[in-house]
Amino acid sequence: MVWAGMGEAVAGGWRGPVTQAAVDAEAARLDRVLIQLRRDVHRHPEAPGQEQRTAAVVARELRAAGLAVTTGVGGGHGVVGVLQGSRPGRTVAYRADMDAVPPKDIVGGGSAPAHLCGHDVHTTVGIGVARVLARLRQQLSGTVVFLFQPAEETLSGARTLIDSGVLEREHVEEIHALHCGPFPVGQFAVTPGYGMPGQDKAEITLSGPDAPDAARRLTVDLGALATVDLPQTPADLERIVADAQTPDGPLARFVAVRATAQEAEVSVSYRCWPQERYVEVRDSIRRVAMPYTGAGVSFPVEPFPAMVCPEHDARLLARHLRRTVGQDMVTELRAAFPPFSGEDFALFLNRIPGTYTFLGVRTPGMPITTSYPHYPDFSPDERAIGVGVRAMAGWIAKRTHKARGLSGGPSWR
Repeated sequence: MVWAGMGEAVAGGWRGPVTQAAVDAEAARLDRVLIQLRRDVHRHPEAPGQEQRTAAVVARELRAAGLAVTTGVGGGHGVVGVLQGSRPGRTVAYRADMDAVPPKDIVGGGSAPAHLCGHDVHTTVGIGVARVLARLRQQLSGTVVFLFQPAEETLSGARTLIDSGVLEREHVEEIHALHCGPFPVGQFAVTPGYGMPGQDKAEITLSGPDAPDAARRLTVDLGALATVDLPQTPADLERIVADAQTPDGPLARFVAVRATAQEAEVSVSYRCWPQERYVEVRDSIRRVAMPYTGAGVSFPVEPFPAMVCPEHDARLLARHLRRTVGQDMVTELRAAFPPFSGEDFALFLNRIPGTYTFLGVRTPGMPITTSYPHYPDFSPDERAIGVGVRAMAGWIAKRTHKARGLSGGPSWR
């Protein structure tokens, strides 16, 4: 077989469906280019909602690959690229987030936004998948819609893309995404029936001459509602990763609480699993605050939803990954992970079925903090980029070729 340039097919005239071997061959040509692209994006981190340069880079790369590109989607810096295959098929979306971590969300604090959550890797993998499938366009069935999303760190970017009507307009039937995770480089962690917790917030106001002291005591009482502690050491992070893979372990059902006092006011932010526990936890917060003088408890907004990955869909992806990267390179999470972060991909999965999978980026022998998002020494192994491109390009090609969709959600068609 002789593979030609973009839009060409196998010599000899016969055009079969996209194969994993074809994906691997095309992806291998891009390994060095994509690593350089990731380094460029990494050197220019942009805060949530300010991804102007990153969006321009994405649009340039997608247009060069031959996709139809729309910028400014959702009234901000969202980029949508549409790749139409040469054969009839289904419409499948792939989402990548583009923003950097704001200084306040960096563990220990920071002075400027930085790519410490792996969104530079996510963006690069998304571009790589688009370029690979564009080169195999003549064998590709259906349509792939690439959604490059701003403002994930503030849990607001997904909503802007959804509200733009892109899912309906493009008739998207399912959606998929990767996120960097503290697993060995090249390993995938699937999330059947689990995902990432949502978030809820409470504001409590006290009165009386000792209100500031009472507020500080109240933070301690509220902290006692937590069933898992915030990690303090690398050993704590190692334990969290192990617990997330343990059936019926401590993270299968949990409450994580942050409570801070300022004068006579207490701010509470908490996450829990399963998300149905929000009613229970809200009642517990009211109960703990009640004995304090003049306590007024309010919940300013509805809880942000948890991201729950359909079990059947994740297991289909797991089987694909085991064939693609090897049996030993796929693990299964048995709990929401990590317990202290949210993910607005939840809003997509509440509309249509799909998968969300962790891509291992931990370099052998390196501390876990180099692969655990939001830590200042986060430094993903760049070999993961090629692994992610190969796996996701093959998976997306398979999904557009399938006669039937995934379970768990409506179809726009």
